[in-house]
Amino acid sequence: MIELKQLTKRHRAGDIETTALDAVDLVVEAGEYVAITGPSGCGKSTLLGLLGLLDRPTSGHYRLQGEDVTYKSPRELAAIRRGRIGFVFQSFNLIDELSVRDNVKLALRYGPLAEKAQRARVDEVLERLGLSHRAGHHPSQLSGGQQQRVAIARAIAARPALLLADEPTGNLDSAHGLEVMNLLRELNAEGTTLVMVTHSAEHAALASRSVRLLDGRVLVDACAELAA
Repeated sequence: MIELKQLTKRHRAGDIETTALDAVDLVVEAGEYVAITGPSGCGKSTLLGLLGLLDRPTSGHYRLQGEDVTYKSPRELAAIRRGRIGFVFQSFNLIDELSVRDNVKLALRYGPLAEKAQRARVDEVLERLGLSHRAGHHPSQLSGGQQQRVAIARAIAARPALLLADEPTGNLDSAHGLEVMNLLRELNAEGTTLVMVTHSAEHAALASRSVRLLDGRVLVDACAELAA
């Protein structure tokens, strides 16, 4: 699914250059559930942004499902994101002016599905996540846990092969956080490859594999049970 070779990301501000990721080698197989951990500033979010094609590396190579996507054009990258990658963010990133149904439907706007098929897929995903009764509500009318479920519904609406989650429980209380983690595990069990950034050792332990970063490098790469 994912193969990184010497992936490096540097940021320059004037004469100062900072290395956010330093020659990272990483392979994630299809269907894996990988937790990315490490202290603040270690490169976790940078790595997730590169995996999601939201940023470009300074050097190195990234292969997604066997295709080298490192130097694709912005248009090509956008098409790949739409068809293959789903995102779940800590801050939900929902549009309050839109209903739950329309927020989820955004993920299908530029896809190949006709309008009727889009509506059917949205209804299917909302039913899957227990949100059908909230379809006409707006995000501000929902609890934090419900908003995150809407965000997950939007992320999986286009049936992405890869789901990227950046601190998906960061804005939730423990009960709603556990609910979201259980949902992510279910999606992974159904075949979705999941890469999640988290500060929580408890949540990282739920993954089948844990990758710990330090100073932009992979410090530990092991099954979560062995690394605990």
